[in-house]
Amino acid sequence: MKAAFTAKEYRQLLELVHLGMWVVTGYQGEDTAEAKRYFALDQRLMEMATEMGCADLVEERPDGTLQPAPKLAEDERMKDLQLDFQNDAFWHEFVQRLADRDHAGAAARRALETPGIEPPPSTEDQLKQLEEKYWQEFEKNDLANVVVLRGGKG
Repeated sequence: MKAAFTAKEYRQLLELVHLGMWVVTGYQGEDTAEAKRYFALDQRLMEMATEMGCADLVEERPDGTLQPAPKLAEDERMKDLQLDFQNDAFWHEFVQRLADRDHAGAAARRALETPGIEPPPSTEDQLKQLEEKYWQEFEKNDLANVVVLRGGKG
């Protein structure tokens, strides 16, 4: 398969590859099976930078492999996308975990208080209601009302 890209399209492709590798290697580094799965393609695409007029976006490491140059890695748009991704991932995970925690607690209380009486609403409906409650709270107050009980349960 052959594909032709303009310099602008190739730059956008490098941006996508950089963001993708950033997600894959983000917290666990480049030595994971996931990172190794994409490394050869990452290198192949960066090797084409000079012929595509984007040599300033790639630099060589001491070991001979290529990496995004600061012009790409520290680009304001890239940093904004990364920060937005981290922020969104945090909030979605936080809300989901709080809803799961509250659901499990409510189910345990219900089982103790009313054994065998009236089936509870579906888990999915309960979780949606709990998540909606947290979204409203965090959209209004961010983390201002979050309290961490060390060694305790909330």
